[in-house]
Amino acid sequence: MIIDLHSHSTRSDGKESPTEVFEQAALAGVNILALTDHDTTSGWVEAGAAAIRLGLGFVPGIEVTTRAKVMRRDREHFISVHLLAYLPDPNHSALAAVLGDSVSTRETRAKAMVELLAADYGITWDLVLEQLTEGATIGRPALADALVALGVVSHRSEAFETILSKGGGYYIPAETADVFDAITLIRDAGGVPVIAHPLGGAPDNLDRGDLPQEHFEKLIAGGLAGFEVYHREVPQVAREWLLGLAARHDLIVTGSSDYHGEHGKPNRLGENTTSREMLDRILALGTGAKAQL
Repeated sequence: MIIDLHSHSTRSDGKESPTEVFEQAALAGVNILALTDHDTTSGWVEAGAAAIRLGLGFVPGIEVTTRAKVMRRDREHFISVHLLAYLPDPNHSALAAVLGDSVSTRETRAKAMVELLAADYGITWDLVLEQLTEGATIGRPALADALVALGVVSHRSEAFETILSKGGGYYIPAETADVFDAITLIRDAGGVPVIAHPLGGAPDNLDRGDLPQEHFEKLIAGGLAGFEVYHREVPQVAREWLLGLAARHDLIVTGSSDYHGEHGKPNRLGENTTSREMLDRILALGTGAKAQL
């Protein structure tokens, strides 16, 4: 059985509708798929209908944007932490308010980045909006798509690696919810919080002594349920370290594609998977929404 617990549609930064995502999942041989659009549940109904028609299982989820403060080499750093929230109640008022604030902040940030980019690349806000479907949450992928449309770069990945890279002159950090508050909120909404691609992008020769163990231990104490360990962005040294940490604390361990469409990121459906045992643990913990299996 192929279980993939991380995918995106046009309701956030994916390139395909929820229906199309599930059609692609069926073609890829995936049996159970989670739709986890950024900061929105708007694709759940469509995804559920597509899953029924195609005979697939559907796990409702959200990728919640948060940030955390960590100490590295005696210095404070703010880092972005994405939480996959499985099976939260979409009508939970406090969660809905935080997601609404996040969407609003995303738009403010994107407009500010467009202003910086406009001077050098001729990008406009209207062109960015043309890259989105109605109701989609906005983020850097829409800016990347606008740069592709202008012919500045050939594809999204090139834009992220160059013009829109973190630390670059056009990048503006997101103002998002605190990760500890978000974990509590997801739990209160009946959801299961799992960190998406933890330590993603870290070098393979990363010194284990530089890994933020204290930070992760605090997240676990605060209610974190697990790690998305099997993901193309998580290097082997970090994966081994995270698996050891998960074993010590009896955490859930997942694997996923983080699919954004055939013409989105290079991630392919089913390239990393989750065991049925770990999915069953998520299903047992999640009390806010129901999976279709």
